[in-house]
Amino acid sequence: MTVLEAAPQVGGKLRLAEVGGVQVDVGAEAMLNRRPEATGLARELGLDLVHPGTLSSRLWTRDALRPLPRSVMGVPADLEQLAASGVLSDHGVARARAEQVIALEGDDVSVADFVARRLGVEVVDRLVEPLLGGVYAGHATELSARATIPQVVALLERSLSLLEAARATPTPSDVPVFAGLVGGVGRLPLELVAAGGFEVRTSTTVRALRRVEGPEQTRFEVLVGPTTHPELIAADEVVLAIPATPAARLLGDLAPNAASALAEIDYASMAIVTLAFRAADLVGLEGSGFLVPPVDGRRIKAATFSFNKWDWVREAGGGLLVLRTSIGRHHEEASLQFADDELVAQSLADLALATGISARPVDSLVQRWGGGLPQYTVGHLDRVSRIRAAVAQVPGLAVCGAAYDGIGIPAVISSAERAVARLLHPDTP
Repeated sequence: MTVLEAAPQVGGKLRLAEVGGVQVDVGAEAMLNRRPEATGLARELGLDLVHPGTLSSRLWTRDALRPLPRSVMGVPADLEQLAASGVLSDHGVARARAEQVIALEGDDVSVADFVARRLGVEVVDRLVEPLLGGVYAGHATELSARATIPQVVALLERSLSLLEAARATPTPSDVPVFAGLVGGVGRLPLELVAAGGFEVRTSTTVRALRRVEGPEQTRFEVLVGPTTHPELIAADEVVLAIPATPAARLLGDLAPNAASALAEIDYASMAIVTLAFRAADLVGLEGSGFLVPPVDGRRIKAATFSFNKWDWVREAGGGLLVLRTSIGRHHEEASLQFADDELVAQSLADLALATGISARPVDSLVQRWGGGLPQYTVGHLDRVSRIRAAVAQVPGLAVCGAAYDGIGIPAVISSAERAVARLLHPDTP
């Protein structure tokens, strides 16, 4: 098996970098622990899993850091706790209490439409939006309810009242929600490559893909290399583990219906700003960080206090403490059109307003993820079904990645496993 990787290094959105001499994640920094795909792979590779030391997160909204009320993806599970938090205005709390009970519709709708019709706009703006922004860097007015908050849609299978169903949702068990790796989850792809079993060619962009009819069997030809030195690679089977846009380009002739549906998937860009401070400059900074509702108009959309969240980050830092902010949502590319030092300055300005931090970091790093997060807009599940049905008409071809069934690490691994199963067993749905 050969992996053709367009980037100079393996790993995609799992990437490590040094900040202040501390190697940390500058992409995804945690994986769901309650799904087996990622944690299982880590164990197979002999890696030890670790869990956050704290998950006490807050919301920076209405000019204060406020406790994040218990919810199911923003749907309040405790109205009294919500009222006490000050996250919503009195009017917003009253509107949520006066829930409009609406039966579950058959068609897909936006998250904003689904939640606001039942609980009011403020619940969307100040509870749902920051959670969605942290995961998808998208907007509730565009994202599909069925694709992005299926756990909320499923609440209506228990009760016509979202609030009643959310209140009845069991409190979290002792099993940690998230897991990480000492040294960062960016180690996972590196260790996988080191374990061997396949060849990886980095800095190898695929420019074209076509099928070739032969006397014995139909094969694929994969075109790589610059136009001045093209190279054709023969393959019996091909898995496209790439974003929707290049996948659409490669499938234009092979599977035009799939290409058309893939072209409908848009992407959001964002940046992670990692900052290293002297420990004495962050005294009293508690919790795992905070989320920021877009309605508040801040530059950053979230901050993660990595040194509090992960014990290994604190230990690796010695006398330095590392934290990070994230900037950028869908349709807000202009917010990233600044030099790295300006994004650092914007992050520091917001951190100062939110927490009172006034010190300068001893080091910083900006990792930009241009077009990094697929947007699961209304109709996404149907779109993915159309893509897979069209690809299934091409024997030996499969697709996988974050554009289909989830953007978390376990979901992407599951997508890859499904693609391989499709090739080994063509009748797999």
